[in-house]
Amino acid sequence: MSCEHGGNEVPGPYAPLFAGLEAQLESHRGWDPGALQLARQLAAALNAPLHAATTSRLLVDLNRSIGHPHLFSEATRPLPRAERNAIVDRYYRPHREHVEGEIGRRIASGSRVIHVASHSFTPTLQGEERRADVAWLYDPRRAGERAFARDWMTAFARLRPDLRVRRNYPYRGRDDGLTALLRRRHPDECYVGVELEVNQRFVERGGAPWEELRAQLVEALATVMLDASGDNFGDSDHCAGTSPR
Repeated sequence: MSCEHGGNEVPGPYAPLFAGLEAQLESHRGWDPGALQLARQLAAALNAPLHAATTSRLLVDLNRSIGHPHLFSEATRPLPRAERNAIVDRYYRPHREHVEGEIGRRIASGSRVIHVASHSFTPTLQGEERRADVAWLYDPRRAGERAFARDWMTAFARLRPDLRVRRNYPYRGRDDGLTALLRRRHPDECYVGVELEVNQRFVERGGAPWEELRAQLVEALATVMLDASGDNFGDSDHCAGTSPR
């Protein structure tokens, strides 16, 4: 389990860069509200490890590759290269290396890894309503990810037939991100990477609706994991000793 946009913290030395940008830090541009709370609940329920970051994505976006045009924001992009490299070394690489390292070790030991990355999305973007309540992002070319996302979504839809559930919306699962990197390093039979996206309107509303949604996502995922058998989502002899691509 991972959460790349779990908070909107700005380390003290960089606070002056964000003077006047407080509203952006509090908005979806600064972080994914609710994503870390949900990730913690999912990880606790399944006794799964959680790697989470709480530094604002406006400092450096942990879900973007090095060299991506949106790795840095307008606040940090103008910094000298040496300062940007220092930000990457201190706040970006540790999170990525922890996630990549644990997944690599588990695959090398013979386990097929299911990696859920917890995210949330703003209800409207540039005046356009996002027509989904919960969505699952994955690479449709990978059979394991298709099956896992479908089963989790189906189990959740049984619990919440009133909600709009989508796949690969409002973003494409194949877009640049941590899961995309890990797919290039590990074959389908060893790695299943899915990004869970929840509409932030539930977080904004809070209270019972948000609590209920989290509990139902956990319940649906637990059902899928309990029903899984064989090599679908469990250990796979094909993964033992596998080296990253």
